[in-house]
Amino acid sequence: MSHVSKIKLSNITKKFVSSEMETHALQGVDFEIFSGDYVSISGPSGCGKSTLLAILGLLDTATSGQYFIGERNVSQLSVNQRASVRNEHLGFVFQSFNLIDELSVFDNVALPLRYRQVPLSDAQITQKVSACLEKVQMSHRANHKPNQLSGGQQQRIAIARALVNDPDVLLVDEPTGNLDSKNGDAVMHMLGELNKQGTTICMVTHDPRYADMAKRKLYLLDGVMADEFNLELAV
Repeated sequence: MSHVSKIKLSNITKKFVSSEMETHALQGVDFEIFSGDYVSISGPSGCGKSTLLAILGLLDTATSGQYFIGERNVSQLSVNQRASVRNEHLGFVFQSFNLIDELSVFDNVALPLRYRQVPLSDAQITQKVSACLEKVQMSHRANHKPNQLSGGQQQRIAIARALVNDPDVLLVDEPTGNLDSKNGDAVMHMLGELNKQGTTICMVTHDPRYADMAKRKLYLLDGVMADEFNLELAV
């Protein structure tokens, strides 16, 4: 693993305020993801995993603290700037697949490429999409619609779509949550293979078995980050 930092969080907090109460979802979270890393983040329901992933994915902003993607501080970007950085640097795999049923598999995977600031030619798009479908062994389904595929196949397509822009980091949210154990195991095996090929992965999961497949295991407890070495002290 190369010690080139892809993502760095420094003293990240997230506070939700309502008229009745103040909730501290994240409290001083610090961690780095390096090139070639495979990190799992787990913890009990309500521990802050989804909040952390939303901040990592620039879908939400922290209350305080610094967030760097590479050398760039992305803590204070506008909504449009966040969308641009997200499309350029981050790939997303969601529990619910989030594929568009009206589009073919090919067009679903191509979607992020059509939002690039620098447009690609049709030939470049075809080359990139084809390469990603091959990576997830779904080239033979390019002309199908998502609703013609099994859940496991849909998740493979979602992974291909997340990879198509060559992201710095693949953010994976409960990738097996909507799958049976056989398909879940197959998707997790695929993520492991992608990591061996060089893809940097940060995965949120509630399943300890899948969390253990990562190279580095991090835990969130009441909005505080603990690693596998000091978890017992934190509990």
